Amino acid sequence: MKVDTNTLLPDFQTLITTPVQLLALGFGSGLVPKAPGTVGTVAAIPFFFLLLLLPIWAYVTVLFITFALGIYLCQSTADDLGVHDHPAIVWDEFVGLWVTLLPVIFLGFTWYWLVSGFILFRFFDIIKPWPIRWFDQQISGGLGIMLDDVVAGIVAALCLWLLIIFSGS
Repeated sequence: MKVDTNTLLPDFQTLITTPVQLLALGFGSGLVPKAPGTVGTVAAIPFFFLLLLLPIWAYVTVLFITFALGIYLCQSTADDLGVHDHPAIVWDEFVGLWVTLLPVIFLGFTWYWLVSGFILFRFFDIIKPWPIRWFDQQISGGLGIMLDDVVAGIVAALCLWLLIIFSGS
């Protein structure tokens, strides 16, 4: 499905005065013209470092809250832009990456596991194999925008967990 990327996107002034769009567009990271999903995922990394400071139960709680909030943010911004799942909407990439990196919270942070998780998440988010593609195609609205990335994050997290376990790290 081709997305109309010529949709009028908010300017900086609108972005900083509209908290919903500020979050949904990844603090502006989704406004880049090339690879906004990848740039949005990179923009999620500094927030991951803040999340690393939390106990595991709080990290998981934040995942649930940001997922639920994301349903609203993504739906509202999609409505404002007039395009379902516009590429500039990258809040789903933020949450998807944080889901992917959950094994790092349990098994210990290293840079190579962060980079591996990033690559795995982007791979599954871009390629969208089953069941990710099914969620992307069958569920609409803010829930659909969020769910395919969270499922991509779960699949990437399982792969990352296996890599960490089998590497002996």
